[in-house]
Amino acid sequence: MMQRFLKYYWLSLVFIFFFSFISISGLTISGIGYCDTRDQSSAYRLGSDDVVTISILAGGEEQVVKEMVVGANGNVTVPFIGKIMAAGLTMEELEKAIIKPLEKDFFISPQVHLRIKEYQSLQFFISGAVKNPGKYVLDFIPTIMDIIANAGGVLPERGNLAYILRGVSDQEISDADMEKTISKTEPIKVDLLKLLDEGDMSVNVKLQSGDTVYIPLGTKLNQAANKIYIQGKIKNPSVFDFQPGMTALSACIMAGGFAKFAAPNRTKIIRQTQDGQETIKLNLDKVISGELPDFPLKPGDRIHIPETWL
Repeated sequence: MMQRFLKYYWLSLVFIFFFSFISISGLTISGIGYCDTRDQSSAYRLGSDDVVTISILAGGEEQVVKEMVVGANGNVTVPFIGKIMAAGLTMEELEKAIIKPLEKDFFISPQVHLRIKEYQSLQFFISGAVKNPGKYVLDFIPTIMDIIANAGGVLPERGNLAYILRGVSDQEISDADMEKTISKTEPIKVDLLKLLDEGDMSVNVKLQSGDTVYIPLGTKLNQAANKIYIQGKIKNPSVFDFQPGMTALSACIMAGGFAKFAAPNRTKIIRQTQDGQETIKLNLDKVISGELPDFPLKPGDRIHIPETWL
């Protein structure tokens, strides 16, 4: 009886140790595949010339270990299966694409382990108020702080906002075309006062391959993309610097309030989007009465207060 108790006792300890090790080391195991969640590749999408190591296990044995290179056409050659499109997929998506045919035609409950051995398609662009603007090919997925460091740091006359343009171009954008590009897109904005001056890492955005980071000079902060315009029947038609949290009603109050014969119930907000211009109708009378929530603004918004029909 005592021997049986000791046997199960030691088995329990081994079981606890095994799963504690998995938890600590960051490994996630499923019934058909596993990947190392510590790997920064979890959100990375594969590209040309990336090198991926694959390990296939089935029947309790390792069937094959091989390196796969993403070709110029986006394919990888997978053992047993052949060519599979890999470009644009995350590691998890590629793992699922491999497991399905393996399980269908070759093995029962196979396990697939993928790991990126070499990044070859990680490229980033940075321009504007940095010491060494240009294209950077890296072997890791950087944050905006990392790319600024790679570019030698910011210039003293830099502005207080950085723009991250995503999915816009796979080529470097000239400074002359940058402001036009920003005005036609919705870039990710990073507060450099918080990031660089206050050390607030919550705004240290992780980049994606192909991203362009633009840091304008302080003298260029008057560009349209950073302003809020208020016009029409308002006491003091104005242009204000955009501030995070700014709303339609608060902007009107900053401009002195509504003029005589104003029709706040027919307020229009003109906003530039990737597809062109969008007109948003807003009843500010209902916002004032509390029937509607106030409307959050975005940089570049234009508020128009029309004249009453009476």
